[in-house]
Amino acid sequence: MIGNGKDGWRRLQAVAISASTAEGLTLAVLPLLAVSITTDPREVSWVNVAGQSPWLLFSLFAGVLIDRVRRTTVLAWAFGIEVVATLALGTTGSAHLLSLPLLMVVAFVLTSAQVLGDGASGALVPEVVPPDRLTAANTRLQLIDRGVVQFVVPPVTGWLVAVGAGLPAWVACVAAALALLLVRGIPSAPVVPSQAHPLRDLREGLRYLVRTPLLRSITVTVALGSFAASADNSMLVLYATQVLHLGPVGYGALLACLAAGWILSSFVVHRIVARFGYSWSMRVSQTLAAVTSLLIAVVPPWPVVVGAVLLFTTAVVLVWNVCSQSSRQRFTPRALLGRVLTSHRALAWGLTPLGALAGGLVAAHWSLRGVWFLGAVIHGIGAVIVWRSLSPAAFREAEAAEAAGAS
Repeated sequence: MIGNGKDGWRRLQAVAISASTAEGLTLAVLPLLAVSITTDPREVSWVNVAGQSPWLLFSLFAGVLIDRVRRTTVLAWAFGIEVVATLALGTTGSAHLLSLPLLMVVAFVLTSAQVLGDGASGALVPEVVPPDRLTAANTRLQLIDRGVVQFVVPPVTGWLVAVGAGLPAWVACVAAALALLLVRGIPSAPVVPSQAHPLRDLREGLRYLVRTPLLRSITVTVALGSFAASADNSMLVLYATQVLHLGPVGYGALLACLAAGWILSSFVVHRIVARFGYSWSMRVSQTLAAVTSLLIAVVPPWPVVVGAVLLFTTAVVLVWNVCSQSSRQRFTPRALLGRVLTSHRALAWGLTPLGALAGGLVAAHWSLRGVWFLGAVIHGIGAVIVWRSLSPAAFREAEAAEAAGAS
């Protein structure tokens, strides 16, 4: 931890609130704008594919940059890109010049900025938070990112779209600009310049992730889950409008149910992990992810029931996410942290474009409910991996290695 840790942590939370507001607005509005242009599942899914592709294309190189440049500087670059992209979306939306290719380009650029921002933010947390507070800090950031902000933002997005197609993007632009201003006050350690070739640095971070059994197993499980979640998310707007017969405000309410799960879970995640440990927390949460996906596929098309299942889904996912992120931060050397975090994202989230594409194909050739049947099977495979690989003994070995490296 460097500088004034408490002040840095407060500022990082403020940045997270502003950044997540911008992300939540664009996340909610892009599918709505796509559906206003076409209702073909395959065409709608292409917007999601474009928005997920940067995780595969840029994550590894982003990690090299994060480990070579002061992390607050990388964050500032990311928010600057978001300001430009949301400004373009707001302008074209207000001028009624939207098209699917434009939405795909904006989604691609926004996610490219998110690749940089998320990697830099994750690597910055251990600089402003002591090791024994990582679980609590990651819970708070997850709550901000997917809970408080997105509990408010999705319903508001529906109302903003009703007023004007470009209005959500204008608000997102202001939020991204505020994050850009706030990040300047966060202390960050200078980075020792690397004399190695960038590709060598890239391989070093990737090699550490792949050769560390615990981190490797987590990454494989997240890759499977990301594929399934991307398929689900790409079709959720069609599921809401065609199966549940909801409008923009109703769709926003479903997204708010997702956020409510994060909020409720955030109050108990730290206690759950402290009581049961990382191993059992991750085993049970992954198993329940398969169960909730199956429930979405089979429950009656009643919005209240579906909303309740979505709420429980994200409550379970938050437990997994906190344990997953904290494990990477704890068991990775600081000099490699940016590359390991983004290598994880590249490998784990690299399948998300294929997941979005698969969601569109399954919905078009089978049914919308079939997308969630597919998700249940994939999450089930992930549960098998977790029960076999993420044992209490595996975490004890990782903790022993961490202690040996610190001594």
